[in-house]
Amino acid sequence: MARRKKSLIPAMALFAAAFIPCALGLAQDAQTPAPAAAPAAGGPTVLEQLQAQYKMVKMGTDSNGPTVLEEGTVLAIQKGGVLGVPSNSPKPCPAKYENGALKPPSGWCVQGRKAGGTHGFGAIASHFPGGGNANGPDTSSTRFFNKGEKVYAANINIDVKDEKVAFGVVACDTCNQTNPPTYYKAEVDFQFAAGFLEKGDVSKIEDTIGEVFQVDNSAQDAGQQAQQPAAADQQQPAAAPAAPAQPVSIQIGQTIDQVVAALGQPDKTVNLGAKQIYVYKDLKVTFVNGKVSDVQ
Repeated sequence: MARRKKSLIPAMALFAAAFIPCALGLAQDAQTPAPAAAPAAGGPTVLEQLQAQYKMVKMGTDSNGPTVLEEGTVLAIQKGGVLGVPSNSPKPCPAKYENGALKPPSGWCVQGRKAGGTHGFGAIASHFPGGGNANGPDTSSTRFFNKGEKVYAANINIDVKDEKVAFGVVACDTCNQTNPPTYYKAEVDFQFAAGFLEKGDVSKIEDTIGEVFQVDNSAQDAGQQAQQPAAADQQQPAAAPAAPAQPVSIQIGQTIDQVVAALGQPDKTVNLGAKQIYVYKDLKVTFVNGKVSDVQ
């Protein structure tokens, strides 16, 4: 009997070893959230739809440093708190936008704004090759963009799990007349409520982004206004019709000279001494003693 019990122990151990991992796997699968619903077959994703709305700037370098190879959609900043970092910084310092409020970044990113760049970001950058190099690009300073400044759309990333849309921009220095150009870059993380991004309502996402980065059409409007005068020159408006002549008024008691001034010389005249008759095409005026006494 004792031998039989001893033989059952290894069998039970083997059973437990096989069953417990399966049970744990099932429990983990039950706790793991389901992935976001995929778009309809052949339909674009939310990210693809957003990328279709914003043309991304293409940056490169030349002998002077960073340069714009291909311009992107120009945006006007609508709120303060967007922190720009030098173009060769490894990563922007993202601000957070949620429920209509923009929270600027804090911590070591902001510390880089201190004089001389000896604190925070400036101090960290100085330890990297090229960081803080007087002969290279300035990596020791940051600055907040002003409301109304123009930027290019640079990149968009979506984190469905965290309900976040990260929107990156690069300074449009030609738009802002910044010389020499800086090409500062920045990022704003748009935070949405749970389950919002899974719905794929791109129009509402664009509206939310527009509360911070509004598409700027001023250049396009200026071009249209410049074309309007040329079109006006090509199509001269027709001359306005002449104002109708005031009706001629002949009154009893007017003199012969007054009537002639109004009607011109008559077609015929009848002289009966003290009585004279001036005959016009459709009018006959009678004068007595040189003044109008009757009009027919």
